[in-house]
Amino acid sequence: MSTAKPHILLYPFPDSGHIIPLLDLTRLLLTRGLTVTVSVTPENLPLLGPLLSRHVSSLNPLLLPSPDTQSNRRRTFYRDLHYPFLLQWFKSHTSPPVAIVSDFFLGWTHQLACQVGVPRVVFSPSGAIGLSMFFTLWKDLPKVDDPSDINSLLSIPDFPNCPALPWYQVPQLYRLFKEGDPDWEFHRNGCMDNIASWGIVLNTSTCLEQVYIDHIKKQVGHDRVWAVGPVLPTQNDDSTAPTDRGGPSSVPCHELMKWLDARKEGSVVYVSFGSRVVLTSKQMDELAAGLEKSGVHFIWCVRQPKENRVAGDYGKISNGFEDRVAGRGYIIKGWAPQVSILRHPAVGTFLTHCGWNSTLEGIAAGVMMLTWPMGAEQFLNAQLLVEQLRVGIRVGEGSQNIPESAVLASLLAEALNVTRPERLRAKELHDAVLGAVVKGGSSDKDLNEFADSLYELKCDY
Repeated sequence: MSTAKPHILLYPFPDSGHIIPLLDLTRLLLTRGLTVTVSVTPENLPLLGPLLSRHVSSLNPLLLPSPDTQSNRRRTFYRDLHYPFLLQWFKSHTSPPVAIVSDFFLGWTHQLACQVGVPRVVFSPSGAIGLSMFFTLWKDLPKVDDPSDINSLLSIPDFPNCPALPWYQVPQLYRLFKEGDPDWEFHRNGCMDNIASWGIVLNTSTCLEQVYIDHIKKQVGHDRVWAVGPVLPTQNDDSTAPTDRGGPSSVPCHELMKWLDARKEGSVVYVSFGSRVVLTSKQMDELAAGLEKSGVHFIWCVRQPKENRVAGDYGKISNGFEDRVAGRGYIIKGWAPQVSILRHPAVGTFLTHCGWNSTLEGIAAGVMMLTWPMGAEQFLNAQLLVEQLRVGIRVGEGSQNIPESAVLASLLAEALNVTRPERLRAKELHDAVLGAVVKGGSSDKDLNEFADSLYELKCDY
C-alpha cells in the first residue's frame, strides 16, 4: 500500500438524514490518513464545524451553489447546478480526488466520475435491505394488478425473505412515477448508475444484514461492497460529541440528561419519527392519548411543519397535554440529541418510524423498538427489526394502521417489562454490533479494506 495520502471527494445529499451518516464516515476515513473534500451547500456548512476544528490540514469544505427552489424536482436541480460546477472544479484542481464517494440519491455523479476518469463509490445511508430493494424495483420494474388498491400485492420472488409487499409499503418514489415521465426516468437512471458504480459503502454490518449484503453483491456483479457500520461515534470517542451530531439541540442537553438521570434504568420510552415526518391530526391524537393513558415515563420529540408548508393535515399537541403529563413526560419541539438520549441507561424502549439512522442508533444503544414505519424503505426496516432481528414489536403503519390509544398505551407499558424477549435480544444485538466496529471486527475490517482500495487508486493515478 502506498504511503501517499489519497485525496477523495465526499458528496452527501443535502438532507440531514443523509449528511450526518456520511460525515460520520468522513471522520472514520480521516483516521485512516486520507485527505477529504466534503461538498456541501452553504446552509449545511455548520454541520462540518466539529470535524473541521479537529482536522484542519486534511479536511476541506467545497461550497456548492444552492438551488433557488424547494420543489419536488430538487434532485434534478442539484444535478443541473452541481454537475458543471464539480466538473470545472476537477479540471482546475492541482491535485484532484482519486475517487468520488456520493450518496445513492446522487446516482448521476457516476457519469461525472466517468467524465473525469475516477471511480465513483455509492454511499448508502439506508441499510442493505433498503438499497437492495431499490435496485430490484428500478431494475426489474415489477407491477401490481391494481395500483389503485393500496393492499394489492407486489410479488418480488427473488428478494430474500420478502416474496410480496402490499402496494402501500412500496417506496413512494417508485409508486408515483410513470414510465416515460422525465422525473421517473431521472430516478431510474440514477439507480442504474448506482448499480454500475465501481463500489458501494453500506452503513450496516454483517451481523445485521448478511443476506442482503450478499444479495447486493449478486445484483452489482462484484465484491466491492463494504459494510462498515454503524459509523456512529462510539461512547469512548471524544472526536465528535454525540450531542453535536446534526447541529445544536433545541433543548438544553444538560437539563435533558439531568431529567433522565432521575429515572430508573430502562424505565423511559423515547418517541421520535425522524427529522422529516410530521404526524397527521389522527396520528398525533392517538399517540398523545396513548402516552397519557400508559402511565410510562417518556421523551417525545415532536416535529413541527415548516413555515412554508401551510397545506395538509398536520397534528398539534392538544391544550393541557403537557400539564397532564408533567413530571413523567418530556416534550422536545425540534432537533434532539437522539444518540445521547438512546444511550442513556434510563431509556429502555424506542418508538420509531424505522428510518435507517434511527434503526441503527436504537440497535447500537441496545434498546428494543416499537415500530411505526411511515414511508420509503421503513416498512422493510420494520420487518427486519421484528421478524429477523427480533428486537421489535409492530405498533402501526403510516396512516393505514394507526393504533388506537388504548392499544398503544398497553404496548408502551408492556415494552418496559424487563423480561420481554425483545429487550433481552436487543442487548445481545448491541454487543454484536459494537463487536463489529472495534478493531478486528467485521465492519472495522471492511472499512480498512475500503481505505486500502483508495490508497491503491492513488498508486494507479
